[in-house]
Amino acid sequence: MSVDAVMHTEFPTGYVVFFGTEGKVVMTPQSEEHSSTIRSMQIDSLALGRHAKVISDVYIDFPADENSAPDFAILREDAQRQGKRYGFEDVLLIAEVVSISSARKDYDDCTAKYGRYGIPVYVVVDPYAAEVVVHTQPTGTGYIAAHTHKYGSGKLPIELADGRTYTLDLDELPRPEADVR
Repeated sequence: MSVDAVMHTEFPTGYVVFFGTEGKVVMTPQSEEHSSTIRSMQIDSLALGRHAKVISDVYIDFPADENSAPDFAILREDAQRQGKRYGFEDVLLIAEVVSISSARKDYDDCTAKYGRYGIPVYVVVDPYAAEVVVHTQPTGTGYIAAHTHKYGSGKLPIELADGRTYTLDLDELPRPEADVR
């Protein structure tokens, strides 16, 4: 399917569409909890300043055609787009929100990928387990440190590589309704 064809295709409501490698088009459902969690992280990012470089579902260029459109990312203040995209070198924090269909990817694949490319902080936000896992100290195969924090345990300060602190309010993260799974 060509990019032009995809751009003129009407996809079902509630789905996010991504372009994968080798021309693959990936369509994944986005739940209300997923969307609300991203919105909550965006609200918490306002403490970094109204004009802080915070993006959601925007492609970031990685080497070897491993481009990603993370659920939430904080970039360096001096980040500059290269063409239409930012490069992975400008990323200070990436967060992925777990959905039922993406759990393995978010916990395993993305942890390995973002660590391999030296993303300083990778956060997995899991509404179904009601926990947040903060990965730091990237290595060639993942991260050295991973700390788990439960929803409802207050404010979680996360140090960014540029000296700023992003504070995620764990009391305000939305939880799925009981029958969502």
